[in-house]
Amino acid sequence: MSRKNARFSVAAESPAHKVLEYLMLIVGSLIMATSFNLFLNPNQIASGGVAGISTILHHETGLNPAVIQWAMNIPLLIFGLWLLDRQYTLKAAVGSIIFPLCVLLTSHLEAPTHNLLLASIYGGMGIGLGLGIVFRGKGSTGGLGLAAQILQLYTGISLGFAIALLDGLVIVTSGFVFTAENALYALIGLFVTSKTIDVVQLGFRYSKVVFIISEHTDAIREAILYDLDRGLTELNGSGGYTGAARTILMVVVNQNEVSRLKALVKSVDAQAFVILSATNEVLGEGFKRHA
Repeated sequence: MSRKNARFSVAAESPAHKVLEYLMLIVGSLIMATSFNLFLNPNQIASGGVAGISTILHHETGLNPAVIQWAMNIPLLIFGLWLLDRQYTLKAAVGSIIFPLCVLLTSHLEAPTHNLLLASIYGGMGIGLGLGIVFRGKGSTGGLGLAAQILQLYTGISLGFAIALLDGLVIVTSGFVFTAENALYALIGLFVTSKTIDVVQLGFRYSKVVFIISEHTDAIREAILYDLDRGLTELNGSGGYTGAARTILMVVVNQNEVSRLKALVKSVDAQAFVILSATNEVLGEGFKRHA
């Protein structure tokens, strides 16, 4: 490893960086717990996860949801420490303790609405915001995420499918314990959560990756570099039918630059073949800094 790379590696593992990660874990858990107590639990919306299970069991047993969450997380953590990556599981253990604690500390909050649609949307947004912050801090709140990893280990199914399967079982169960309508709103909450996580992780800005194939590559390159002021990459390709060598230009632009780029290409070669593809995140010069 070079001295430069070693310096960056040390910086990434600095105490301040670790403190920031755990601070994000605490803040994210607090946001999740607040959303759980304000919107989801009082309206009996169990949109997956250990939190959803605690909503169901709270209704059936009267036990505090935080106690239920701790009781469920402990065996999952034991299995996780035994079967999975120890470093990841130790960090998940911290999240498994902090999130129920935040649920306990915010359990006195009164629900601002009993409209199921509003509760599922705002609750889903809050859970997604909190989880997104936790994930950005490279943390975890444990729960069914650990259970999904264990299921993946023993069955070989994908992690995404394992998580969806477990969340689905929670939602279906809530339909029997509460009502089918509650289960449908739980699905809405789960969908909103996933989209909110994407926003927190990737941001609102969307970029386009553009591939350009033309007989006038040099002129288009000059227009992109100096008129649009964007960098580009040249890729070597060949025609599938003719086998003739082709130069393919690849350029990444912001959403508001797409029209200008298309106009520039058209002004040089109206017959150019242009492919535009959406991309969620671009790191590097001219775009977003590396985290």
